[in-house]
Amino acid sequence: MEIEWVWGLLGGALIGSAAAVFLLVNGRIMGASGVIGGLIDGTGRHQSTERLALLAGLVIVPALIALAMGGAETHLTGNMAVLVIAGLLVGVGTRMANGCTSGHGVCGISRLSLRGIVATLFYIGAGAVTMLLARHIWGLI
Repeated sequence: MEIEWVWGLLGGALIGSAAAVFLLVNGRIMGASGVIGGLIDGTGRHQSTERLALLAGLVIVPALIALAMGGAETHLTGNMAVLVIAGLLVGVGTRMANGCTSGHGVCGISRLSLRGIVATLFYIGAGAVTMLLARHIWGLI
């Protein structure tokens, strides 16, 4: 098995475990966009320490693992315009879908939520079409 597959499997297990612990401890779904949104719009101010700890863990743990492993290889484009537009589109999409991959994909599908399953099918499909256009048609990536 290629090492990239192993890293993906381990990463998925970590996210799934974090989502399960978050649900068991807090009784709420772990959706990163909802956590960030609550900090930005102020609705999650009373849970700001918990929200910031979750976000710090989402950033710090992969960084520590990459550091321990001698770095991480990415296939990220060097085109900053593409990165900014992609980030904005992801943000708009998560607001439109009322959630993100961790909320709908990880937590929604595992709970057999129809809304989570449909949202996941749509964002995976949109990602596939976007990659087809951006890489093979427009040559941006």
